[in-house]
Amino acid sequence: MAIKTKGIVPRTWRLIKRIFIFGFFFQLFYILLLKWVNPPITLTQLGSVFRGDGLKRDYVDMKSISPYAKLAVISSEDQLFADHDGFDFKSIEKAIKHNQKSKSMRGASTISQQVAKNVFLWQGKSFVRKALEVYFTFMIELVWGKKRILEMYLNVSEMGKGIYGIQAASQHYFSIPAKNLSRQQAALIASLLPNPRVRTIRPISREVAIRYPWILVQMVHLQDDPDIEKLVQ
Repeated sequence: MAIKTKGIVPRTWRLIKRIFIFGFFFQLFYILLLKWVNPPITLTQLGSVFRGDGLKRDYVDMKSISPYAKLAVISSEDQLFADHDGFDFKSIEKAIKHNQKSKSMRGASTISQQVAKNVFLWQGKSFVRKALEVYFTFMIELVWGKKRILEMYLNVSEMGKGIYGIQAASQHYFSIPAKNLSRQQAALIASLLPNPRVRTIRPISREVAIRYPWILVQMVHLQDDPDIEKLVQ
């Protein structure tokens, strides 16, 4: 008996289009929602749970975070954060040239790109993930603005095995709330990024011991920048 295939292809195509349209509007709604609401969980956090590292986190708003913590992560991870539109093209160009000549890989992700990856996507390297990262970076810059991106970064970034966000990190390392972090304590936590599963504060790892004083110097250089000052206060 011959199998009737007439109409199967059009129906399949209509189904694919409906799924695509639903997915597009759902992610757009989710981006808008997260401008005011914190994500219930991220793929990175789920991965931490499945690995057996647990999940320690406690979302806090910008008023509950020390200005030093905000300044420290900008000084450490993205000194042009206040000026770019999500991408630091000069750093990307330098990273490409470095990676072509060296076996050690250098990244050039901005804070905005890291937030896009950590909130909406998964860890790892692939063309698909990178393309999606570009899209979500553009969208959060457009919809959220710098202060919300920085707030989200300080709440969802991994800052130790199973430790997510500045509040959980502050409690874990110093037994104080994030709003009470000193300049030195904030720089120590920032020095864990972007590899907190390898870098440690207790005992202090070689990378942290080298990076921590450098971050303190950068904080002094950047603290009087009027654009950065608006973000950290």
